[in-house]
Amino acid sequence: MSPDELNKLMSDCAKDAAVTAADEFNIVLDNSPESVALVDDVLLSFVDKYHDLALEDEAVFTICNIFGAYIGEILKAQLDGEWIYDQSNPKAPSVFLKVGENTYALAGICYERLVNDSQISVFAYYEQALANHKAHH
Repeated sequence: MSPDELNKLMSDCAKDAAVTAADEFNIVLDNSPESVALVDDVLLSFVDKYHDLALEDEAVFTICNIFGAYIGEILKAQLDGEWIYDQSNPKAPSVFLKVGENTYALAGICYERLVNDSQISVFAYYEQALANHKAHH
């Protein structure tokens, strides 16, 4: 997958996230940094609304990827990051946002909150990423 294709894919996924949040929960994701905090609510709302259906593999994969892309697109714009497609594990290719020396697994943090631990905050992860790079400028 070329960088352009990857960028388009992630941009499209981010748009899907905004549409999904609006359609499912009437939550407006407006691509602002503030809206990242709402993603935490959206992820838990899926579990409230769909219960175990939200946690089926395919649903989880889609939810985590689109909302990971949404957060990543905002971070990417703020920190001048780039999307990296990692195929080192062919069974589970994954996309990371690379900023300087750091990479961020945004779909992964969505997964953690959705599936493993509702105390994990996507917004806190996002703020940590910002803090990591504010220090360098």
